[in-house]
Amino acid sequence: MKKTTLLITLCLIAFTAKAQNSCAEAIAITAGTYVVEIINGSPVPIACIGSPASNAEWYQYTPTEDHSVTVTTDFVINTNGDTRFQVYSGTCGALVCVGGDDDSGIISGNTGSYLSVETFAALVGNTYYIAFDNHWKSDGFTFELKESVYIPPQVAFTPAAISLSGSYKMCVVDMNGDYLDDVVGVSNNQLNILKQNAGGGFTSVTVPTPNVNFQPSWSIAAGDYDNNGFNDLLYGDHSGVSFLKANSTGTAYTHTSGSQYVFSQRSNFVDINNDGHLDAFVCHDVAPNVYYLNDGNGNLAFHQGGIGDYPTGGNYGSIWMDYDNDGDQDLFIAKCRGGNFGANIDELHQNNGSGVFTNVSIAAGMNEISQSWSSAWGDFDNDGFMDTVIGMSSDENGGHKLRKNNGDGTFTDVTAGSGWDTFTGTNHENVAHDFNNDGLVDVFTASNTMMINAGGMVFNPTEIMATNGAIGDLNNDGFLDIQNENTIYYNTGNDNNWIKISLQGTDSNRNGIGARVEIYGAFGKQIRDVRSGDGFEFMSSLNVHFGIGQVTKIDKILVRWPSGAVDTIFDPMINQSILVLENSTLGVTENTNPFFSVHPNPAAGIINITFDTNATQISQAEIFDINGKSVLKTTINDKEIDVHSLSTGTYILSLKDTDGKNHTQKFIKK
Repeated sequence: MKKTTLLITLCLIAFTAKAQNSCAEAIAITAGTYVVEIINGSPVPIACIGSPASNAEWYQYTPTEDHSVTVTTDFVINTNGDTRFQVYSGTCGALVCVGGDDDSGIISGNTGSYLSVETFAALVGNTYYIAFDNHWKSDGFTFELKESVYIPPQVAFTPAAISLSGSYKMCVVDMNGDYLDDVVGVSNNQLNILKQNAGGGFTSVTVPTPNVNFQPSWSIAAGDYDNNGFNDLLYGDHSGVSFLKANSTGTAYTHTSGSQYVFSQRSNFVDINNDGHLDAFVCHDVAPNVYYLNDGNGNLAFHQGGIGDYPTGGNYGSIWMDYDNDGDQDLFIAKCRGGNFGANIDELHQNNGSGVFTNVSIAAGMNEISQSWSSAWGDFDNDGFMDTVIGMSSDENGGHKLRKNNGDGTFTDVTAGSGWDTFTGTNHENVAHDFNNDGLVDVFTASNTMMINAGGMVFNPTEIMATNGAIGDLNNDGFLDIQNENTIYYNTGNDNNWIKISLQGTDSNRNGIGARVEIYGAFGKQIRDVRSGDGFEFMSSLNVHFGIGQVTKIDKILVRWPSGAVDTIFDPMINQSILVLENSTLGVTENTNPFFSVHPNPAAGIINITFDTNATQISQAEIFDINGKSVLKTTINDKEIDVHSLSTGTYILSLKDTDGKNHTQKFIKK
């Protein structure tokens, strides 16, 4: 929310409208000036700003039309005061943070005053609770509530409370294999998963977990590293790393923890050596980075060094992307180490395609001396190459940097005039997504601010009520939402169009992490890289999301898999989610599978399956239509599948063996 300083002398009539001592008895107020005599009422149940206080005084405000509302104590009459307030929506039994303020007020010439100002959007149909607390002082003061014209923001969110248990609530990802984003709460001995229902809302499931050695106190990542169809978790702690692996039904987890000391920062799942199995990477704060190579059977072996070797670390925000468009995953590390000119020089590592990396920071123009915990990567100008914002956690070595990818392995500083040169908020979380579905990638950054992409590498700051959190589509409406602790901030959306794409790898890793997804249409071209772990600490959706603005048609979707396979879908329907199986869009005569064959093809009602003599046992059969929608889950009886119920068309048969690997073959139903 915009912090507004009112440099005026209070000359209005002030009402001694004493607040009631609890939320339930909060006194109703309208625009005007009020006096709080003393703060001695019930405390706030949650603090939106800072830590809780022992007492508060409560007011409620219900707008008769949409307004931009400012609450302020920033008056000369309050000189030497020290105020703080919280703003909530919802109900007294389920309050949701909207905002609040501590020390934004500034009265010219009056030092020692720590007064408060907050501006927030107040919309018809909602009641807002304003609680002044005694975190600093219980003394009385005067405040004003002022209404002004409401200007709809470029993107907006509505808070909704959820009931999520756990010490760490920082993960939004599909946990039950239906490609809908779920919410995960982590405790030492259990997972609380809010599974998104297809018809809306959530079902809460609590899954016991072993006594996990290390918790995600610094970061969490998710990915299916044993390729069994259910996502596993990586916990990065200040002392070590733990992995939770889902069983074959996603209903239980086994735990392994490394014995090595790792002061974890950002963690990722990524196929480092491109063998079709997810590995894990963890930034080490005080030593060279570590990674865990997958042996193909879901076992991870510890390695250290070779991808970020500065002796005293300084490795904070790792993010994997294909910056040189050569089909493999490269690595950028945002570095941070106060006063240390070495450990705080950012690093760009180029992948040669076989898991060998070269530090190309100097040649690429990316060897910044910075105090950064994360960077946000996206194709901000839609030219087909990944650009980046390097966000600062401190201005000790300068402000935020916007770097344009030149397409030749180098980057140009285009910060000047971009909006990033005048934005001074600092924090450790920066992520790139299209939040308003206009076809341009935005950045969610510090100070409750989204830098909305205006095109031409120019960004406009828009303040929202949410702080940084995990990102996903939590009501399946095609607009990205934010989960922060026990609140979901639902994107209010607009009339822009969109498409979501989920991936299921066969030769590549099951999640398709490392794939490049491209869409083409009247808007030109947009690209996304599938990655596990961006920003600094949170885990966001593995589904690929595109906004396309007012365009009503996508000409084609192209998926470039880590294996080198390319799938193309022509004329997909917009405003829907589709699932793409690796190697599923080849022509029928081209799509052969050494594991099994289908005949007759085309088929009228029964398809026969002939397996390779060395084939392992099949555990599941599933049929998808050409847009990736699951239309039939079945068993194979006497090597036959009954497809009478299917309409005429082209389908993909996916067989999962007992090793968890999927095998696909296209067929036509007559």
